[in-house]
Amino acid sequence: MVTLAEILRRHWPAYARKFGNAIPPVHRRAVAAILSCRTPQRGGQLFACDCGALHFAYHSCGHRACHQCGQGDAKDWAQRQQTKLLPVPYFLVTFTVPEELREVIRTHPRELYAALLGESAGALADVALSKLGVELGCTGVLHTWTRQLIFHPHVHYLVPGGGLTPDGLRWKRVTDPQFFLPQRALAARFRNQLRQWLEREHQDVLKQIPTRAWRAAWVVDVQPVGRGHTALRYLAAYVQKTALSAARLVACDERTVTFTHQDRATGQTKTLRLSGQEFLRRFLQHVLPTGFQRVRHYGWLSPAAKKRWERLHALLDWKPAPLPQPSTLNSQLPLCPRCQKPMRLLGTFARSPP
Repeated sequence: MVTLAEILRRHWPAYARKFGNAIPPVHRRAVAAILSCRTPQRGGQLFACDCGALHFAYHSCGHRACHQCGQGDAKDWAQRQQTKLLPVPYFLVTFTVPEELREVIRTHPRELYAALLGESAGALADVALSKLGVELGCTGVLHTWTRQLIFHPHVHYLVPGGGLTPDGLRWKRVTDPQFFLPQRALAARFRNQLRQWLEREHQDVLKQIPTRAWRAAWVVDVQPVGRGHTALRYLAAYVQKTALSAARLVACDERTVTFTHQDRATGQTKTLRLSGQEFLRRFLQHVLPTGFQRVRHYGWLSPAAKKRWERLHALLDWKPAPLPQPSTLNSQLPLCPRCQKPMRLLGTFARSPP
């Protein structure tokens, strides 16, 4: 089985020599973390079984770009969000930007990722207030890749079909569970708000964007998703996981890397072979800036809106389910590979010196 660490060991040295100081520090830190994940360099724990077998469990790196990490965290996140799903129809709203903006966003990720989230949430709130007369609560997730690892930044929102009236005294729901807000109005509002933000905050970046980008057709997609459970599982895949899962890696040699992807038009699984350097370029461009929050909650779902959230419970005569216990995926005792009985912890050993 091919691993991301194996690909990096083969192709990272040549990539680093070619691009040198042009490689962002955040990319170098991601590579270092992935290469050390679950190795003696990270330290770990030693387990023993009554049958005499020993087992070394090395610690994970915990980096968001590592496909070996984050599965338990993603599961816990999805379970926490499910307890907040209201007994109303839900919609998945996706904001995208024209191709002309993508390179500018890629070169200014920290500022423009935040702008994508903030201005798209603002557009969603403004149109909901003007069209439905309600204040929304929504959860947004930033997503930057396609199935072929091409840079394609967009934001998904899981939005309940309704909201609080401005006075906070009444819950008002959509009249049609299959229709939420007009897509053209959302797209136009998002385009205008993003341009106004650039004019206020980053006129130097605005000058780098071709004027045709503002004349192009901006796209916002609004889809009904029932009670929201399926859409929530879909979003969870982007919360703690990287752009490429381990199962999609097929082969790696001294020159190329091969991985699978699903064709969007046909739904068929295809393979794509790239040079090692092109694969690393595509993969690393999705590493987020240090400390950047991919997931954000807005409106009465924001952490600062506790009173409005509690008022909403009363209006809907509804109580959220109790929070589940955190996943114990990483804390369970491993089973003995020989007799399949739980092993006991003998001790923890420190990470290797640098």
